Amino acid sequence: MVKYGLDYTRCRWILPLLLGIGVIFGIIALAGRGWLESQTLPYVHRASLWESCRKAQPGGEWTCESLMGYAWGRAAAATYLVGFILLVICFALAIIAFAIDTLRFNFIRGIGGLLFVAAVFSIMGLVIYPVKFSTEIEMTGINMFSWAYGFGWTTAIMEICLGFFFCCLPNYEDQILGNVKPTYFYSSP
Repeated sequence: MVKYGLDYTRCRWILPLLLGIGVIFGIIALAGRGWLESQTLPYVHRASLWESCRKAQPGGEWTCESLMGYAWGRAAAATYLVGFILLVICFALAIIAFAIDTLRFNFIRGIGGLLFVAAVFSIMGLVIYPVKFSTEIEMTGINMFSWAYGFGWTTAIMEICLGFFFCCLPNYEDQILGNVKPTYFYSSP
């Protein structure tokens, strides 16, 4: 990306594209019902960020209880949701920043800072949920935090990594814009 500059059409949209993938992963984590699942027989428990469902007997009907009745459930959902909303805002700002012909590098660094704040909120929600869930909700058998919870962590890790990219990108402003003459380490005789 630095070699060809951000005007190189295939490289210009990589960071907004990665933010878009992070938004998709965040949607999957928010909507997914697989935050916690029974790992072994009997498969009697599953939970999402919003509710916990269990079967009285294997093969019976699922009965669901909202986690919004617990203070920790509301806290976990609110902090993760705030992190997701900040991620969506960063995605929109990145689209705007990279669509403008003259990049504003301070603007890009601000997106990186906002991504770090989003990561903090997301991680708070991702830590509150398993700690309080495992102590407050009775679980039967062996349970595991599953695929939707993993998508939540993937979103948080992407927020941190993209925050570093957005914050470090202005350090290479001259190279990105092509204002620096390339230096060659090998000269032909």
